[in-house]
This record gives sequence, structure tokens and C-alpha cells, in this order.
Amino acid sequence: MGMVGGGRGAFIGSVHRIAANMDGLIDLVCGAFSGDPEKSKASGADLMLPPDRCYGSFDEMILKEKELPADRRMDFVAIVTPNHMHYEPAKLALENGFDVICDKPLSFTMEEALDLEKTVKETGRLFALTHNYTGYPMVKQAKKMIEDGKIGTVRKIVVEYPQGWLSEKIEGSDHPNFKQATWRTDPARSGIAGAMGDIGTHAENLAEYITGLQIDELCADISILVPGRLLDDDGNVLLRMNNGARGVLFASQISAGEENNLKIRIYGEYGGMEWSQQEPNTLILRWHERQMEVYRTGVGKLYPEAEAHRRIPAGHPEGYLEAFANIYRNFVYALDARNEGKLQDPVYDFPTVSDGVRGMKFVERVIESGKSKNKWLKF
Repeated sequence: MGMVGGGRGAFIGSVHRIAANMDGLIDLVCGAFSGDPEKSKASGADLMLPPDRCYGSFDEMILKEKELPADRRMDFVAIVTPNHMHYEPAKLALENGFDVICDKPLSFTMEEALDLEKTVKETGRLFALTHNYTGYPMVKQAKKMIEDGKIGTVRKIVVEYPQGWLSEKIEGSDHPNFKQATWRTDPARSGIAGAMGDIGTHAENLAEYITGLQIDELCADISILVPGRLLDDDGNVLLRMNNGARGVLFASQISAGEENNLKIRIYGEYGGMEWSQQEPNTLILRWHERQMEVYRTGVGKLYPEAEAHRRIPAGHPEGYLEAFANIYRNFVYALDARNEGKLQDPVYDFPTVSDGVRGMKFVERVIESGKSKNKWLKF
């Protein structure tokens, strides 16, 4: 693979590289790691890449890689930049015959998202979006249990993603996390949303992925609670799903003391289930008139979809990096299947460009509702 972004000082770039390397299926062969050509080349040198494969810009990388023999050039591009730099390299890569893995959210604007979806269809290339929480084995287990009707028709969804790292105004300061904070709170780089675009989209995607439902209408209360901040740092959303179920979603980056406490509870006719990212090996089922059940990764008989995404023996936490790696592995399986003229096994799924379009639509509607007196908006 080639990489756009992820140079010196970047957090998510190293996560992508570790995830891509975990199964031994992917080699990083080139990159445009920064908008600063010197920093890009220095970052490539840090990763021990040859100088001629460390490019000064993403367009130089894509066009020069295209000219290389098939056995030397990159096969796909991983885009790990801030939001405002997702669209251009993704579109250029697709139009020049390269498949794409992109960090979320999909793009800077809804118009860009729709154009990327159109470009994927026109070019026939593969596109994966790294909503990595869908890669956990017990998330797959929960999804299949709902598909099989274990808890009956879904009636209510409660999904939350509280963080506390932006409880103070650290953007523009000398805080160790200032770089991550600064671009995420900058409308010119993050887009119209802060917390809702950064982590609210994860909550939205997880709710739709596990239940198989889609948001039909929403009503949002969006806030900036740290004085001087330019984008939302806290939000609460009421959801109406396309089967009539009701939901509550909140995303917050000012919940002091919280780390990455993504959690979802889903209630059906017969019972409910709960999964938490901070205790990812456990799926809890609660029943109306019988004892609670606890499912654990690697213990007992699980669905094939869960087993296919389990990597280590029971009692060892299947963590963030492993879930991220599952998306990269499944993407590569899909590339191989396509190149061999075969169908991809649906067990090995991953978020697509269409999931990214729904995420961008969620951001757009949430911010519109948050600013509007007419609170309920069709999704």
C-alpha cells in the first residue's frame, strides 16, 4: 500500500500502519506523509522507505506509482489525513486505478461524499472506510444475533461515545495533544462538526451496523461548552429508525474523566444486549423473564462471523488494533477475490463508501437540526 498523511507527529497514521501489517498481508511501499515535501520525505526515511518512494505530494505519488510496473507499484492507497484532505487524494486514486482505504468521516462536505460514492461505482474500485469498531468479534456476534431474531424486533437503541480529552481548551496551546485538538476543532480542516463528526459518526455507524436499521429522522441538541471553541464539543440526538424503533445518541468530548467509552444498548421484544468498547470481549444479553447471559470472545460456540474476527485465545483482550486490522485484512481478501474473479465471502465484511455517505448525512442533519427551531429532520 501507499499512504497519504500519517507523518511525524500524527497519531492515526501509525495505527493504520500497525493494523495493515498485523497479518503479514500488506507492505507499506510508498507514501506522501505530509503536505510539506521535506517533512514527507523525512517521515518516509523514518519508516525506512527508499527515497524514490517518498513523495512530496499525494498527486505526485499517485501519478508516479501508476507509471511503475504492476509488480512494483502500490496496489491501494490508505488516506489518513485530517478531514479536509480525504476527498482529493481518494478521487485521484480511484480515477487512476487504485483502490482506497480512508479514515472517517468520508469527506469534508456532503457534496464530496456523494461524488466519491459515484466515482467508486464508475471506476469499479474497492473503497473501505475505517469505522474500526465494526471489526470487533462481539460486535459481529451482536449483529448476527439481531439478524437471527434472538431479541425480537428492535424497539430502542441507546448509543453513547463520551470522551474527556477536550474538557479544556488545549487547541493552540503547548499541550501534548494540541495538534490533534487543533485540527479537530478547526472548521477549515474538520468541517461543519467537531465531536459529532469525529466520534458521533462512530456511534451512528455502530448503531446502524449492529441493528441493520437506518436512521429515518433525528432531533439534535448541539453545544459548544468550552468558551472560545469553534465547533461542537457535546451533542445529544433523538433518533427514529426506519422500522419505528426509537433511539438516543450522545457524543461528547468534554465528559471529564472519560477515555473512549463507546457503548451501545439495544432492546428488542424479548430482551436487550449491551456492548462496550472498553470491555470489548464481553456481550451481555438481558432477558425479560430469565437470567442474564454473558457471551465472551473465544468461549463456547459463537457465530462464524464472530469467530472469523477472533485472533487470540480466550481471556486475552481483542483490542482496538486487532479490530482495525480486521478491516484491512477483509479489504485485502476482497481485493484478492476481485482479482481472481471470485465473490467475496460476506463473513469478511468492512464499511464501504456508502457507509461514509450515511455518516456525512448524519453530520449534516445533526448540525442543521442543532441550529434549527424545527428540530425533527428527515434523514
